[in-house]
Amino acid sequence: MDPKYLDIGQTICDIGERLYRFGYVVANDGNISVLVDDGLVLTTPTGVCKGDMTPEMMTLIDLSGKVVSGENKPSSETKMHLFIYKNRPDIHAVVHAHPVHATAFATAGIALDKCVLAEIVTTIGSIPVAEYGTPSTPELPETLRPFVQNHEAILLANHGVVTMGRDLWEAYFKLERVEHYAKVIFVSRFLGGEKTLPRNEVEKLFDLRQNYGIEAVNPGCRVAEHGDDCGCQHESHDDAEPDLDQIAEAVFDEVKAAFANEGETMS
Repeated sequence: MDPKYLDIGQTICDIGERLYRFGYVVANDGNISVLVDDGLVLTTPTGVCKGDMTPEMMTLIDLSGKVVSGENKPSSETKMHLFIYKNRPDIHAVVHAHPVHATAFATAGIALDKCVLAEIVTTIGSIPVAEYGTPSTPELPETLRPFVQNHEAILLANHGVVTMGRDLWEAYFKLERVEHYAKVIFVSRFLGGEKTLPRNEVEKLFDLRQNYGIEAVNPGCRVAEHGDDCGCQHESHDDAEPDLDQIAEAVFDEVKAAFANEGETMS
């Protein structure tokens, strides 16, 4: 590999080591790439543990996927990375991994698209679920088409997560945020469910983006995407506590009906 890319290769290795150490990938999973000079892409090799890489292992390819330099084959997910670069000229780095909680939401088909955490609304915005596409085939990039222009973190159904950024660290830290967010939502649902932010508070967070110099293309949650049909509370919505007596009565009716049906079957 061209020696001028060794420093960038080392950054990829540093990020790969974090992915492996934090359990965001296991075995040989995951891949990382960065758009470098002359429209070339430096990417992780296939079949290598992300915790054991060296800069010399990286592979340099062009935007058609042809190997320019390097002794190893590029990542099997190269097609997905190249699809993102071709459709988002502002993106210069992509990270794909399988963090447990975020991947669990992806496997369940549950998007992380409500206005819940201020940090997520401000930085990443809504995180949709792309339909399943077979990994390492052209199917997978195509599942990103509905989202790639307006999102920088996407859950991949039954697969994992892909994040993108203006540089390697930005793309990686978005992955950390997605996994942290998924953990928070997962735990909050054991405590009665997450509470969404009111619209006026979400609008304040949008305004803060300019103060922070954040150039995220995503609106922050489903507010701008679906108007009033979003995960945010509005003044016209009642935030009433559930009626536990009604819930108990409904459960009792369901159980009673189940036993009645079982009795009819046995008779």
